[in-house]
Amino acid sequence: MSQPLEKILNMTDIDEITEMVSTFLKKPVVIEDEQFSLLAYSSYYIEHFDLANQQTIFSKRWPIPILEKFMDEGIVDQLKTIPEPFRIKKMEEIGLNQRIVVSAKYKEQILGFIWVQELESSLSESEMNFLHDVSFHIGKLLYQKNLKKLRKEEEKHQFYQKIIDRTYQTEDQIKWEAANVKVILPEAFIINVFSVVQADEEIFAELNETVRLFANALSHPAHIFTNQHEIIVMIGSSSPAPGSLSEDAHELTNTVLSQFRSQTVYAGIGGEYSSILKLRKSYAEALEVIKAAKFIGSPEELPYEYKKLWVFRYLEPIAQHNSLTKYVNEDLMKLQKKDLESQTSLLKTLEVYLLNNCRLKPTAEQLFIHTNTLKYRMKQITDLTSIDFDDFNTRCQLYIDLQLLKRKK
Repeated sequence: MSQPLEKILNMTDIDEITEMVSTFLKKPVVIEDEQFSLLAYSSYYIEHFDLANQQTIFSKRWPIPILEKFMDEGIVDQLKTIPEPFRIKKMEEIGLNQRIVVSAKYKEQILGFIWVQELESSLSESEMNFLHDVSFHIGKLLYQKNLKKLRKEEEKHQFYQKIIDRTYQTEDQIKWEAANVKVILPEAFIINVFSVVQADEEIFAELNETVRLFANALSHPAHIFTNQHEIIVMIGSSSPAPGSLSEDAHELTNTVLSQFRSQTVYAGIGGEYSSILKLRKSYAEALEVIKAAKFIGSPEELPYEYKKLWVFRYLEPIAQHNSLTKYVNEDLMKLQKKDLESQTSLLKTLEVYLLNNCRLKPTAEQLFIHTNTLKYRMKQITDLTSIDFDDFNTRCQLYIDLQLLKRKK
């Protein structure tokens, strides 16, 4: 055993270990936890860190664009599966220089990552072996640190779950309990909920891990906990700045869903509130978005935000009423029949036309067709039906009936 390794194995301070590893390898070193949050970095080489590391040191975590790149390039999967140190090539588009990375593991559990930026020279085989040996010691230290963290996180989970379950009746009760369990309440918050279409444990576990990974990279702190097959993300702020939390929730939703294009994942964003007593309200609003998306069957058709749900929140009771009264929109039936017989796209054209407030140019642009082609389709629609596009109520009814017809299809 080399002298530096023997000395490191007797150390328990992560910062001191980082400096020692950096001194031995003569290269910048960064240690992060399993969610890519910064734990320590070598101060001696701070001026040598590349742009990617500078961003990490500044924000204490990997920014979302870098995480997305790592996901797309398969690096995150490699970190989970490759036990030895491996090399990541330079990626100029995200300001990443060539580096070596190894997972810090203990009891087959990944607790963090050690990154070594290769400057003028690459690590030798003996240096790679040294880094591998060090990783097990760091993994053990992080495991011990995580035990305390997990107990604290479980207390927070139970606390927020009680708010959702209406265990507390007043805001003062919530604040009292928060003080008892040492939870710092946000000044403002928003709830983001994710769920899968079926109770698939493997997909749910993958979704949970992805949500946690990207939520940890947001500009505002997020607390994540699960409730049956729901992943609940509370994004909080220390100041009640309206709108900023909603931006984070949208960024989280878009980045998570982009990783699950082949699976049906539902997401909902509740309202942004400053009273912690309204945590359940924001949660219920997020669930209402998911419920509407599941009813339609196409989550991509709906906005993710509750306040933009508009008419979609009423579709299910309207469908029930239509079923009881045997209501059918005869005009839409005629267009549907024409589409089936002649392979036309009159129903789709009608929907886009309504969404663009019956304006020809933006409708044609959205459909990628010439304005004259659109005019011909609209003439077909008016010839086949009795639709009066000048009547506002008719347009509203048409849009609602189109959404329900799409669901039947």
